[in-house]
Amino acid sequence: MLHIVDDEEAIRDSLAWLARSRGIAACTYASAQAFVDQAGKAFDAGGDCVLLDVRMPDLNGVAVFDLLSARALTARLPVIFLTGHGDVPMAVDTLKRGAFDFFEKPFNDNQLMDRVEQALALSRAAGATAAVQARLASLSAREREVLDLILAGKMNKVIADQLGISMRTVEVHRSHVFDKMQVKTAVELAGLLK
Repeated sequence: MLHIVDDEEAIRDSLAWLARSRGIAACTYASAQAFVDQAGKAFDAGGDCVLLDVRMPDLNGVAVFDLLSARALTARLPVIFLTGHGDVPMAVDTLKRGAFDFFEKPFNDNQLMDRVEQALALSRAAGATAAVQARLASLSAREREVLDLILAGKMNKVIADQLGISMRTVEVHRSHVFDKMQVKTAVELAGLLK
């Protein structure tokens, strides 16, 4: 989902239309505060990107970016700044602090949407990585030991001998590992964690 935050209705509408023409779902916000109120609620899975105007009344785009950074959302929610009043030091500063890109109005539509698609791909990858990390965190210490030995290519009997537990216990732990990691085979597990 592309989140368009700009106080100019014509800009919001044209960017939303441009996104839809590329098959990208878009949501618009007339103010930075409206976006901030939403931020963090629906952006945990990844697959989101923000087009953020720098100059808006009340809360400017750089302040919104700082809020997103403070909430550690910028990896799953890449920010592309748009401005009609930018300067080189501002662009360099925001990029150094983790903004995905910086476009000055008027901008090339195709170049902007190409960057949006790249940001969305990055966001999806970050969301997938976060999901795998959450699954790993759900494993018990013993399940983690079994997982490591499965990844090392050990058979259940070898795992049981190495950990000093019964083969049946290894089978139970292996089943829990596969369930929690949402895989069916050791090959899928290895592919997920490569």
